[in-house]
Amino acid sequence: MAISVGAIAYIVLTGFWQQSMATLSLVVLAVPLSVLIGFLLGLGAFFLPRMRRALELVFDFMQTFPAFAYLLPLLLLFGFGPIAGLIATAIYAVPPMARCTLSGLTEVPEERREVAEMSGCTTWQRLVWVELPSARPMMALGFNQTTMAALSMVITASIIGGFDDVGWAVLSGLRSADLGKSLMAGLVIVMISVVIDRITGGILGSARPHNAGRLNAGWRAILLSSAAIMTLGAIMRYAQPAVVSGWNEGRGIVDFQGLNQVLLAFVARYSDVLEAIKNAVLYYLVLPLRVGLSGAVLPLTWGFSMTPGITAAYGALAVLLSARQILRGRPSAAAATLCLAVLIYTGLVAFPWPAAIALAMWSAWRAAGLRLALFTGLSLGFVLVTGLWVPFVKSLYLVVVAVVLCAFAGGLIGIIAARSDRFSAIIRPVNDALQTMPQFVFLIPALMFFKVGEFAGLIAISLYAVVPAIRYTEAGLRSVSANLLETATQIGCTPLQSTLLVQLPTARPALLLGLNQVIMSAITMLPVAATVGTAELGQQIYIALGKADAGLGVTAGIVFCLLAINLDRILRGVAERLRGAH
Repeated sequence: MAISVGAIAYIVLTGFWQQSMATLSLVVLAVPLSVLIGFLLGLGAFFLPRMRRALELVFDFMQTFPAFAYLLPLLLLFGFGPIAGLIATAIYAVPPMARCTLSGLTEVPEERREVAEMSGCTTWQRLVWVELPSARPMMALGFNQTTMAALSMVITASIIGGFDDVGWAVLSGLRSADLGKSLMAGLVIVMISVVIDRITGGILGSARPHNAGRLNAGWRAILLSSAAIMTLGAIMRYAQPAVVSGWNEGRGIVDFQGLNQVLLAFVARYSDVLEAIKNAVLYYLVLPLRVGLSGAVLPLTWGFSMTPGITAAYGALAVLLSARQILRGRPSAAAATLCLAVLIYTGLVAFPWPAAIALAMWSAWRAAGLRLALFTGLSLGFVLVTGLWVPFVKSLYLVVVAVVLCAFAGGLIGIIAARSDRFSAIIRPVNDALQTMPQFVFLIPALMFFKVGEFAGLIAISLYAVVPAIRYTEAGLRSVSANLLETATQIGCTPLQSTLLVQLPTARPALLLGLNQVIMSAITMLPVAATVGTAELGQQIYIALGKADAGLGVTAGIVFCLLAINLDRILRGVAERLRGAH
């Protein structure tokens, strides 16, 4: 209740009441459509096992297809207006419900189905009386995730929606460099997301058998929130006209200009530190990946250059490592070592595309077999045919840099959280806020601290993608057996040695799953980061949206999907191999 009342009070006091109600109305209209379509798709995948793999691939495409790319065909079909925004939101939010419905139905214990058949139930009766009730918790989770997906789409849909909602307030604030207003409006969506998440989570919890005797927290939160909304609505209706006018104009009692001045003063005070961080990441991480050691290693930054002698020594080391693999009877690994050495030297942009395809196919084959290797080769062939190879490579190196930053920062925070319950309790609400915050809101601190440019986009991507690294690292380390840790202590391991030599290797499957989620989040954020100056696939979609070029937008969106699906399948295959090894 306290969270609901506090969130509603924040919305009213910041002056975004009407916009938040417009946003909520869009969600209320879109979510039932998404839930119905997702339920029917999940049900169809359950009853048609031969079609299940194809439908799961469709779900993968829908979840990884950039939100911007959804807008292009809808803009051509329905024009500029709230209908297009509503349909875009409804379609974007379908996959979570479909996946959870399919997962819930397939996980029903076989014994229950056998009992139903022995009782004479038809297929329809078994579905209605046994399978759907058993799948209810997973379906409730699907409803929760569908609602969150709809809220995350709100700002993007406002581009073509022409709707005076919170999403439009965030966008207009960004366009006018009113960072205070954008930040406050973005936090409104966070507040709405947290309240809805807690309500649906309460309903989900009350649906479980062990909570049957407890008061339904979800419905109680709904009733109390509704009462608070009606009370504040009455205050809005009958308050003094001047106050209501100020609220309706989006001012509330918060001085956005004053907040802007505070933010700008902070940036000016620490500009030297921010510039040093920016230069360090650009010179020692971004540039080596983009142009390789041959172009990034300079006396000004590294203290030396790639002279012919140093280059020859580097080549000799690569040959020796490759020869070592050949002596071990691993010719494919030797070829991969040489390709990787060339990649590090030339950078991703100048790396020959035949070698890139060969290296990617080898990685897919080693991770999951021949079928994935062929799919990866066909995917990269499609990228070549479309002429989007260079934007694709630039997207890849941005993802790699963001993943490295997230793995380092998120992994460190996760390790600390796993060792300290107090720190874990502090970081948990921060993670919740970052996960429910709309993607466009992450551009605000990036623009505020680093201005427009590729580095600002990189920071926005990293902020959006860091949460899975934190959560999966903490969960993986906490799942390590206490007996194993006690054994490590008894043989004389220090806490640091116990973490590095015992916990991290044991938790590798969970860490790989977290890495998978970090990559997926980074790819999802790329089109949004394109609005602040990144030159990659996201920029192609953004340009296509401005020109209403549905062909370019959809093609770039498909390339995004192929990138995400291939990386997902490769990492999933590696995780399964590690799980089998244990």
